[in-house]
Amino acid sequence: MRLGNGLGIRAVTTWLPQTVETAQDALTRGRISDEDLRNTGVTEVPVAHTVSAPDMAVAAARDALAAAGWDGAALGFTTHAWIHHQGHDFWSPAHYVAHRVGAVRGVPLGIQVMCNGGGTALEAAASRLLADPATGTALVTTGDRFPDEGFDRWAGDYGVFYGDGATALLLHERDDSADEFTLLGLSSAAVSAAEGLHRGRDEFTPAGRWISDRIDVRRTKKAYITDVGLDGFYSGVSTALRTVVTTALDEAGIEVDDPRIRLLALPRVGVKVRRETYHPAVEGLTKAQIVELGGRTGHLGAGDMAANLTAIREQELLAPGEVALAISAGGGFGFTCAVVARPAR
Repeated sequence: MRLGNGLGIRAVTTWLPQTVETAQDALTRGRISDEDLRNTGVTEVPVAHTVSAPDMAVAAARDALAAAGWDGAALGFTTHAWIHHQGHDFWSPAHYVAHRVGAVRGVPLGIQVMCNGGGTALEAAASRLLADPATGTALVTTGDRFPDEGFDRWAGDYGVFYGDGATALLLHERDDSADEFTLLGLSSAAVSAAEGLHRGRDEFTPAGRWISDRIDVRRTKKAYITDVGLDGFYSGVSTALRTVVTTALDEAGIEVDDPRIRLLALPRVGVKVRRETYHPAVEGLTKAQIVELGGRTGHLGAGDMAANLTAIREQELLAPGEVALAISAGGGFGFTCAVVARPAR
């Protein structure tokens, strides 16, 4: 997506519950093995015992609006992304978030494309701002919660521990005097032939959790790997990842060897998954340092990209004028790369 002079990320925030569960405790209780712990490399995850996923998104949005000094009523577009149950079966969490932050303009958009929802939602917001400048401002939220009743956050998937949390990002016309980041490039790609990793051999069912009491990602992945194998998956993912990075940089007008590209942030999945799936595709593609920022959160569902941008800001990992690449990925499979710079005041 060509963004012209770029768009401004006025504020980006991550909201996490204060309660955590540690990987060591999960190991002691027999929920994971030593091998699981080594393969994942996550020490703890945040756990929301009472607050819902959409309410976490509302909290993140309110924090972002406060940081920006914006009024929710002025927002021209809102979009909310998630991967897991939002608290009601037949309902629009996107409208709930908009209602709770006072966003009365426009039609809220819900995004449910697995873990790349945050990247897809950012692309939707950028598209809306470019297509209709009267929109003015956009809010992108994510929110996910993985309670034990429906999802085993520790052992429900291979090489991924799932944390509860939400993110919010405010997008508008570029203003280097106030923005936390400048969004310079944005590109997405899909490997739809790999959707079976999350379907396996399961039949289509009439209602949620029909086959098992809790979502079991390992079951579907094991069936897919047995039937299809992973060679085609790895090849397709590698091509898609390289494509989104090079395309986003090209559309931002930045060469891949530009020394301003300081770091590349990967999705908050486990160490083994990152090193087997992501590193071979992106290592050496640019001069960026690959940073892994989810050791104390685990995977935040649709929120990894925005959470990584929050961490980059909070840890001051970019100097003014430097560039970061943030990659979002999700089952289906879909990938998005955002090229952001820290404004030089």
